[in-house]
Amino acid sequence: MNKIRNLLFFLTLLLIFSSYSAGFAAHRSADDPTITLILPVKYTPRMKYGAERLAEVLRGKNYKIILSVADNVRALGTWIAIGQADDLLIKRLNTTTNNHKEGYAISTLAKGNVVISGKDESGVLYGCLDLEEQLKNTAELPGKITCSNQPEMVLRGTAIGLQKPDYLPGREVYEYPYTEETFPWFYDKQIWLKYLDMMVENRYNSLYLWNGHPFSSLVKLKDYPYALEVDEATFRKNEEMFRFLTQEADKRGIWVIQMFYNILIPKPFAEKHHLKTQDRNRPIIPLIADYTRKSIAAFVEKYPNVGLLITLGEAMEGAGQDDVDWFTKTIIPGVQDGLKALGTTIEPPIVLRAHDTDAPRVMKAALPIYKNLYTSAKYNGEALTTYTPRGSWAELHRKLSAIGTVHIENVHILANLEPFRYGSADFIQKSVQAMHSVYHANGLHLYPQASFWDWPYTADRTPSRLLQMDRDWMWYKTWARYAWKADRDREGELSYWGNQLGNKYGMDENNGKEILKAYEESGEISPKLLRRYGITDGNRQTLTLGMLMTQLINPFRYGLFTMLYESEAPEGEMIIEYAEKDWKKQKHIGETPVQVADEVVVHGEKAVQAIDKAAPFVTRDKEEFARLQNDMYCYKEMASFYAEKVRAALWILRYKYSGSLDDLDKAVPFLESSITHYSKLVDLTKDSYLYANSMQTKQRKIPMRGVDKTFIEWKEMLPVYKKEMANFKRSIDSLRANVHVLKEKVKPFKNADVKILTKIAGEYHIAKGASVFADTASLISAFAEELNGLKGLKLSKSDQVRNGTTLEFRTKKPVKVLVGYFNQKGAPYLPAPELETDASANNYGQAEAKLSNALIVAGYPIANVHSYSFGEGIHTLTLAKGACMILGFIDETEPIRIYNAGIDGKSKDIDWLFE
Repeated sequence: MNKIRNLLFFLTLLLIFSSYSAGFAAHRSADDPTITLILPVKYTPRMKYGAERLAEVLRGKNYKIILSVADNVRALGTWIAIGQADDLLIKRLNTTTNNHKEGYAISTLAKGNVVISGKDESGVLYGCLDLEEQLKNTAELPGKITCSNQPEMVLRGTAIGLQKPDYLPGREVYEYPYTEETFPWFYDKQIWLKYLDMMVENRYNSLYLWNGHPFSSLVKLKDYPYALEVDEATFRKNEEMFRFLTQEADKRGIWVIQMFYNILIPKPFAEKHHLKTQDRNRPIIPLIADYTRKSIAAFVEKYPNVGLLITLGEAMEGAGQDDVDWFTKTIIPGVQDGLKALGTTIEPPIVLRAHDTDAPRVMKAALPIYKNLYTSAKYNGEALTTYTPRGSWAELHRKLSAIGTVHIENVHILANLEPFRYGSADFIQKSVQAMHSVYHANGLHLYPQASFWDWPYTADRTPSRLLQMDRDWMWYKTWARYAWKADRDREGELSYWGNQLGNKYGMDENNGKEILKAYEESGEISPKLLRRYGITDGNRQTLTLGMLMTQLINPFRYGLFTMLYESEAPEGEMIIEYAEKDWKKQKHIGETPVQVADEVVVHGEKAVQAIDKAAPFVTRDKEEFARLQNDMYCYKEMASFYAEKVRAALWILRYKYSGSLDDLDKAVPFLESSITHYSKLVDLTKDSYLYANSMQTKQRKIPMRGVDKTFIEWKEMLPVYKKEMANFKRSIDSLRANVHVLKEKVKPFKNADVKILTKIAGEYHIAKGASVFADTASLISAFAEELNGLKGLKLSKSDQVRNGTTLEFRTKKPVKVLVGYFNQKGAPYLPAPELETDASANNYGQAEAKLSNALIVAGYPIANVHSYSFGEGIHTLTLAKGACMILGFIDETEPIRIYNAGIDGKSKDIDWLFE
């Protein structure tokens, strides 16, 4: 086989060489030097690819190239030997080696001959690429080369989503079969080659493909032929493309990793068996387990070199025994079945994602039966907020790192960065350093900087769509550079990036440094804004669209994700904490809202000054520079918008304590100024961007709920902020006239006519002294007036805790089901809907608390009221394990004023000032 392979290789090389011969004759004399590139007899496709890359750049220097395969150096003249340290060819040369994984050494011997020695085949490839880069900056092969290098992070990968900005018709989140209609770019080999070349040039070694359930597009099962979601022609194309992708990736040293969610099943399979494609509260059933196990086995058998990334949580109820069982009794056995069919024991890598699951518990159960395991967790949630992570989230990362397997940091979604360009080398370097020093991790899994849901395109409004890999080259290059080596001298980095940016835009290093300064000043703005003012680290918030005043002054109403402040930000204060301390004249701690308001404005001004200073010297790629310059102006106006609005919020919160209208009056000019800055942001974006956020579904909640691609541009939000201003001024006038709008009599909700089909213990009417559970003496002691007289359902608390809540009912008209969630995390209480961990948490409009602090049951935490909307017909409300209250049914058309009822007497609602 080796003889045949070598013969084919030499014939290929002969054809390549002949195509260059005429060109060489025109440029070089007969005595021009020839360089022989020597590969060992047992070369691999990855080594061959490295040699071919090196040959191409040498030809560009007008060298004649001969490619040879041998285990001895017999070439006359100059030669470059290329191989692994344990190859016979390299051993006989007795030269410098590098024994680190993916490491390499380059040495110049006598007469100018060169040896590229790699620890493994990736090391050989990287050695070839290193010499290639050195040659690009010289006229000829350097006379003396001595270098040795290797990466620090074991895995350095990028992510691509086979997902869309909105749902496909008749489908739910994450359900996207691989078809040419949905993903035309998936079938474009040139795009793949361009992207893979970008990856290898940046030394990325892993590519993560994200999809809810890829198996029904890539494998056919004998036992479940109807599970295939694509037609036969598309299936054959999918097979061909996946093989092409994995082969091209492999020769570039890139390991393809296919991600999927659990438990998610294909639509035709679900329909045949009368199941939902997704049901977070569904227990493991044998049919789905068997289908999933066989799907994984078939995938491993067909693509044995492809890894798997598993998300146990989100599509199934996380952090329980089901996770352990699903991983150890379905997923791993499926992989093992595939290996058995292949007749091999070489385990493909499996990456366990620590999202909505108890990953340490799962790993403890899995490692005895499968060894090639990795873990992965989000670095700053679904955003980029800090390089000083701390708290419980940091502790989880350290716990995963301590398991003994490689832990990978996932820089995920970046909801606070899109769509503007981001390239702060300083912030990114410090983040990678924190991955090592704080999280003890040794891998990187990098999402696109923006437009994850719209890959491969950016949000820029241009005659033809820009590719993310082109626009955001700086993003990919910075993370890769520091994943390879994190601790690099700052002065050296300023020069490096100054040269990179100078070359990009046709200017010298000093002017390139001005562009870097613009990137780094603007790069502080979005992280600081979100970590000090935000509601969530997730993609339900689009930071660049702004925030409502109620979201700033009452974040708990919107489902505040407290880990954002506790773990993904330096120690400091929220807006509401700062206002309370200021009123009580208490000492402030750490990073404050006022401090950030001041700092982001300065960052914005400096970014604009730096980019404007570089502008006159641009001689190359002028259109892209203009877009980058515009982004800096966008950052500046966004920073000023937030700063002014936060200053207004602090005066408004002071009124909450003082009751003085003077405090509200002082907020007005700041709020007006914020609108002025937002208007400028609208002008800067209306002709430059298609959208602010690439996820354009009902999961988006902040600043406004996204439905049918609404509120995706800044111009849509400007009228909202102007109306907010008008409402605020009207409320001040009303207060001055002693007409308090909240003194209007509250009307109780009306009970809707609903037939309960599930057997329940009984019903009760909400009133003082009413008992809410069938098996405990739990009596209502206080409630918001809107709830008075509602007909609640008396359920067994112990059954809820043990099995969850399932309620079937029939209605002739659309209704809302009101559910009371106790406002305390942890057993035995049902967690409130949370989009950070559950993509389906707003499918019925339930994510936001409608009435906060609205009901008190003796012996229990105060309860918030959420609502679930259903149309006419027969429905089943399914809730996870934990105690909650079904408080009643009301007509869908009956309005619910969202506010803080404050029946505990500890909070005062001032949201009404803006509504």
